[in-house]
Amino acid sequence: MTGLVIVGASYAGVQAGISAREKGYQAPIRIVADEIHLPYQRPPLSKAFLSGDVVHNSLFLRGEDYFKTQGIELVLGHRAIGLDHAAGRIALDGGDSLPFDQLVIATGSRARRLSVPGHERDGIVYLRTLDDALHLKPRLEAANDVVIVGGGFIGLEVASTAAKAGKKVTLIEAQSRLLERAVSPLISQFLLDSHRSHGLDIRFNESVVAIEGNSAVHEVVCSSGLRVRADLIVAGIGGIANDELAAQADITCTNGIDVDEHGLTSAPNIYAAGDVSNHHNGFAGRRVRLEAVQNATDQGKAVGAMIAGRPEAYDAVPRFWSDQYDAKLQIVGLSAPTDSAVIRGSMDDGKFSVFYYRDGKLTAVDSINRPGDQMIARRLITASLSPTPEQAADLSFDLKKFEAGK
Repeated sequence: MTGLVIVGASYAGVQAGISAREKGYQAPIRIVADEIHLPYQRPPLSKAFLSGDVVHNSLFLRGEDYFKTQGIELVLGHRAIGLDHAAGRIALDGGDSLPFDQLVIATGSRARRLSVPGHERDGIVYLRTLDDALHLKPRLEAANDVVIVGGGFIGLEVASTAAKAGKKVTLIEAQSRLLERAVSPLISQFLLDSHRSHGLDIRFNESVVAIEGNSAVHEVVCSSGLRVRADLIVAGIGGIANDELAAQADITCTNGIDVDEHGLTSAPNIYAAGDVSNHHNGFAGRRVRLEAVQNATDQGKAVGAMIAGRPEAYDAVPRFWSDQYDAKLQIVGLSAPTDSAVIRGSMDDGKFSVFYYRDGKLTAVDSINRPGDQMIARRLITASLSPTPEQAADLSFDLKKFEAGK
């Protein structure tokens, strides 16, 4: 039995299978995953799941019956360990193998690990998977002093969840501000003020050089000599693409698996999508590897359509979001540090957007609690329409009428 094999039950992998079916693909489809869980949502893991607002059984993307109805076989609890693209076959742990006509690699990314002395101690946790979250949740509930290493999205979301639960939280960030590579200084400052108002002790320009202490209590040793007590350490220091399967088969990889606008790799009939893929993004003007649900879903759709013989190139504007306390951060587009920026709305009211411009062209919009700006900005950037910075900053200027050409 050949057909389509998808490695990875991620957003991208599941969407590729669903889209292939929806576009008329009739051959067998199998999704191979090393986790035993049904495909699940990941964004709630650092927020609603840790806080107890949702249980893990409510996180599943689709029920088991849905996959059966669609004729998509789930091969769970099995890791793909080898790829022979000439023979059209992947090897699984345990000695089994699967043949394929088309293959999609949607293996996502894994958490970057600490490598300092003491990094192997118990009580140092990471958050990428449902099993990680199941492991972290009771530890967070029992903890008093929590240290978060890394001021990225995962670190900040776990920090906000921990602070709301009454924990003493210290966040250690190697850069000079929060989300330095993702948002403007204005957004960074707003988030910093928000976290500090909830009691977080945030230390910038500090790196962890060692983790010491006894079995139950840790001391996080920083580059400045600062020592921070912790009974739980959560590290959120970035992700690494799970591209080993492709790299071992001599498929071109550059910080992830290189793909074209249809998700096709350098090997015929082999595709990649989601966090593991590296693509040329027209909105960024360069090759990028994006770790975002929307990118994974959109790329999965493009791959599924291509496999079904109904090509639809991936060209969606990148989108991201993060919930921290009562602030909903939404991002559309990809900004650069050299972009100019203007504010629409009121930072004091906690409802504002930052519009970014490059050579007079609107490139991205970051919003705090202004979802309407995100909706219109997505359409404007897609259509290459740019209100002037002065117009964007003027709340009386109607962006919808501008889009309509009125």
